[in-house]
Amino acid sequence: PFDNKSELQVILDLPEGTSLEATAAAAREIADYLAEQPEVHDVELYAGTAAPINFNGLVRHYDLRRGANVADLQVNLAHKEERNRQSHDIAKSFRGPVQEIARRHGANAKVLEVPPGPPVLSTLVAEVYGPSQEERLEIARQVKEVFETTDGVVDVDWLVEEPQTKQVFRVDHEKAALAGVPAAQVARTLRLALSGEDAGQLHLPDEVEPVTIRLEVPRSERSSVADLGRIYLSSMTGGQVPLSEPVKVEESTLAPSRYRKNLQPVAYVLADVAGGAESPAYSILTMADRLKELEMPAGGRLEQLYRAQPGSTEQPVLKWDGEWQITYEVFRDLGGAFGIVLILIYLLIIGWFGSLRIPLVMMIAIPLSLAGILPAHWAFGAFFTATSMIGFIALAGIMVRNSVLLIDFVNLSLAEGRTLGEALVDAGAVRLRPIL
Repeated sequence: PFDNKSELQVILDLPEGTSLEATAAAAREIADYLAEQPEVHDVELYAGTAAPINFNGLVRHYDLRRGANVADLQVNLAHKEERNRQSHDIAKSFRGPVQEIARRHGANAKVLEVPPGPPVLSTLVAEVYGPSQEERLEIARQVKEVFETTDGVVDVDWLVEEPQTKQVFRVDHEKAALAGVPAAQVARTLRLALSGEDAGQLHLPDEVEPVTIRLEVPRSERSSVADLGRIYLSSMTGGQVPLSEPVKVEESTLAPSRYRKNLQPVAYVLADVAGGAESPAYSILTMADRLKELEMPAGGRLEQLYRAQPGSTEQPVLKWDGEWQITYEVFRDLGGAFGIVLILIYLLIIGWFGSLRIPLVMMIAIPLSLAGILPAHWAFGAFFTATSMIGFIALAGIMVRNSVLLIDFVNLSLAEGRTLGEALVDAGAVRLRPIL
């Protein structure tokens, strides 16, 4: 079930290599839109770093988000008495405009709610297993396309970085020797120019801790390779040598992140659910047939698992996770406990009445309770959740207790000489008032 919370969160991801200024501009435009909404009290913007960790970020590890291309927006809503809509309806109305702004900046935005239950990586999680990284990524790409073209599936994302180029600076020992500059001096100056260096500590009388003295080249003067030409080294011959001369610049690609779950390599595709049927189970059933038709890189079909990880990654496998896994485990455990309770109730009633048939008659009332529970959920537009299941189990105990009392009253009436029909009517009349 959805709860009426006092906050929302917007996660913004721009392509790798985006500058911090561009990320902040995109986040600021989204923040300006949100601040204009009547249900919003205030907005906090964090660009290049993570917002303070909250309940949502415990499993999603949002506190580890770092980089010039990421931003978080914490949206604090007005008090519940000052707004007419619940936080879930507000989040759904914000999602479209926020994502439209993000698309103009080439970004991916997700509007997140505080989960009412245990936090998960995402509402809808597809874990893709396969024999190689290339095959896993190709399957994950196809799964992501299915997510994006399915009604009710929103905030689609995957934990795969785009290829990002990096520049590696190496000392050219031959050129350094010809210029009369020691290689160690080139390396130290290069490190100082790019990363800065702690030069010492300053002790001030008004400070409890020593103040670090740090030397850094301004960011505006170290943002390109050409800036190295404006930094000079003193050679052993007394001349000035540009730092760019004894340095080689090589381009390579950053190694992408790789994920494992229980030591098995995996690729993640994530999404949220919003629409008429907001349970992930309905979205999974909708997409299951389409996923069966996907063409695998090595041939064959994509196997789908709903309960446990695959024992082997030699064949392509998709394991459904997220809120579906929690839903399955909760109903499995509650269903098992309910079955054990029914057996214990049956044995206790056998011992009390000394009959094998009377307990069966009493327990017929338990499934009949669904005749009231299910129509009531339908009438109020409510989902049959784990809370509903707990209520059903509690109601079963109440109905069995009422059945025991009815049988006792019937037996007492029969002992007084009444007919079976009269005994049933009298017992029902006696129990009607306390039930109402």
